[in-house]
Amino acid sequence: MDIFDSVYRGTPPWDIGRPQKAFIELARAGEITGSVLDVGCGTGEHALFLAEEGHEVLGIDTAFLAIQKAEEKAAKRGLQAHFRVRNALDLAGLGRTFDTVIDSGFFHTLSDEDRPVFVKNLATVLAPGGNYFMLCFSDQEPGEYPLPRRIAQSEIRDSFRDGWSVNYIRPAVFESSIRDEGHQAWLASISKLHP
Repeated sequence: MDIFDSVYRGTPPWDIGRPQKAFIELARAGEITGSVLDVGCGTGEHALFLAEEGHEVLGIDTAFLAIQKAEEKAAKRGLQAHFRVRNALDLAGLGRTFDTVIDSGFFHTLSDEDRPVFVKNLATVLAPGGNYFMLCFSDQEPGEYPLPRRIAQSEIRDSFRDGWSVNYIRPAVFESSIRDEGHQAWLASISKLHP
């Protein structure tokens, strides 16, 4: 059983019952284009929002319970979003590419060893010129609790050094049910370079 399955027996703090404002703003600004892969989709709020906006969307997560809840939401709302139980460290197995990949709180869960594995897999599913949008906890976030990891801008740039263009990394808010004001985060836009 996936370690996150036990968390999804309840409602985890990052599952706020709607998409993060950062992704709503990206969509409304026209930055999210074409087909979309949502890595670490949880219960599907981002995927469902983007499906409602007219995108073809696939959401993946390792937590079976999260995917089950996402599918139930899609059916209840009458939305055509697709969901699969899948490890984001094995994206190549999807056998297709996407115009956009979104990540709300997945990258900051990766170990140092898993980051390059994820980036390599991401390159297999993102079309050349496609965009990866990542919302992660920022190293500017204070506090003593160890998880999730805080990420420095330099870590993002180092991870996407070869074959990628970091368009921007800007301050954002990661909303949660724990704190009304949310948590300090980075929103990164990263494009896959043409080979």
